[in-house]
Amino acid sequence: MRPTPCRDCRRPVLWTTTEAGKRLAVDPEPNPAGNAGVWRDGTGAVRSRRPSEELPLNGWERLHMPHVATCPARTEQLALPGALPAGVTSLAEHRRKKRR
Repeated sequence: MRPTPCRDCRRPVLWTTTEAGKRLAVDPEPNPAGNAGVWRDGTGAVRSRRPSEELPLNGWERLHMPHVATCPARTEQLALPGALPAGVTSLAEHRRKKRR
């Protein structure tokens, strides 16, 4: 498991493959507050899933926090309600006009 830097904040992240085949970035250190069970499968791939009451955390899995929840660049973007990323247009004004 070799962490790679996040594109936004440059902190190390561990890329996993979920049960649905999607990629999920998690913080590389286990975190008991996390909600992603991470393990290495028989082929060496890093896998993840969301434990539930029906399927609790197994002994070979460790809880990790999804990186999107701890990324400082993401939390800064969320803190600025009026700021949109470059190239993104707000449709709020258009929708207001349409309702009138």
